[in-house]
Amino acid sequence: MSVKIRLQRHGKKGKPFYWIVAADARAKRDGKFLEKIGTYNPNTNPATIDLNLDKAVTWLFNGAQPTDTARAILSYKGALLKHHLEGGVRKGALTAEQAEAKLAAWLEAKAGAVDAKKAGLSKAEADAKAKALKAEKEANEKRIAAQAEAAKAAEATEEVAEEVATEEAPAAEENNEETQA
Repeated sequence: MSVKIRLQRHGKKGKPFYWIVAADARAKRDGKFLEKIGTYNPNTNPATIDLNLDKAVTWLFNGAQPTDTARAILSYKGALLKHHLEGGVRKGALTAEQAEAKLAAWLEAKAGAVDAKKAGLSKAEADAKAKALKAEKEANEKRIAAQAEAAKAAEATEEVAEEVATEEAPAAEENNEETQA
């Protein structure tokens, strides 16, 4: 029986969520599987991956072949490195302590890189919010200034209309006096 480590799709349309499973290569994509190894959620940024390293390495030693995407996920989480290091321990090239130290150092560096990406994303989001707020304030100031100018213009038009009306009123009275005389 040929075993594959692959993704099994779950979730709703447009919002995929995957289980990372070890399954018979002849089984359907979302069908029967041998063991669930972890989960993968590509909807978050960065993608959320929960993987049981020991189960994944065990399946790799038993001959399971990961698909391309599963291989990328296993590599990202360090399962392939752990498999490689344990192979070196079995051959006698490394001691178990050296392999654990190398894996711990790699995992620490990877966690630092992921945290840096999260910090960069949150900073970019905060900058975008600040920029939007600044643009909104400027737009509000322009709108308020335009309203003030419109009010001044309307006031000036009313004053001109009042002056014209007051000038026309004496002229109309003079005309009335002339026609009456």
